Amino acid sequence: MSTTAISSSVASTNTGTSNVSAVNFSKSLTQQDFLSLLVKQMTSQDPMNPQSNTDFAAQMAQFSALQTSQSTESNITKLVSSQQATQANSLLGQTVVLQVDKTTTAQGVVSAVDLSAGTPQLVVNGTNYDLSQVITVTPTPIQ
Repeated sequence: MSTTAISSSVASTNTGTSNVSAVNFSKSLTQQDFLSLLVKQMTSQDPMNPQSNTDFAAQMAQFSALQTSQSTESNITKLVSSQQATQANSLLGQTVVLQVDKTTTAQGVVSAVDLSAGTPQLVVNGTNYDLSQVITVTPTPIQ
């Protein structure tokens, strides 16, 4: 049997009048999705053979772990942002060499830190640069 025959038979099967909808697997489950599934499971269980309490307790423990994980992720994101702002502020008044592109560098004194973009940007010679562009940092000579 050739590959085209398999492909055409799959295609003809998929063109039938089934009620199967396309599933988007790239989306991750949210807390709301988890709660909806749990409520649906509880309301549609067999009354003559209900799910045990330990199964529900295990699912609630998984939900609690999910909440804790999301809270931890949020806190780590805030910590990283704060750490970057602190690092950028520590460069104020310092002379830096920055990698502008593959062949170009810029040098100057960090005159300000711009936080309006959401991540700290160093202002050197009137231009904003990302912290990741810093190559070297040296103390600015006192004049």
